[in-house]
Amino acid sequence: MKNKIVTTIFLISMSVSVFASHTGGNVYVDVNGLVCDFCATALEKVFGKQEAVDSVKVDLDKKAISIHFNEGQKLDDEAITQLITDSGYNVRGIRYDK
Repeated sequence: MKNKIVTTIFLISMSVSVFASHTGGNVYVDVNGLVCDFCATALEKVFGKQEAVDSVKVDLDKKAISIHFNEGQKLDDEAITQLITDSGYNVRGIRYDK
């Protein structure tokens, strides 16, 4: 019984982090498939259209993007992942400034 409770708490805590939202600050997303300037430009355009986004930088060497949000604005992890996958790329991970 104790194991079930601990497992449930663990799963709930993990699911909360998956749907975390970010208000202001920077989010870093590791992306599979970033290989050329065309890839970078495509993602910059996609995120540039988002009202919450202040700026986007794509690092082709690290295969990652950094997204800076406007103060008080946010996109949750699910929205970020959806924008990237709709653009034809796969998200390997999302991390953010605390």
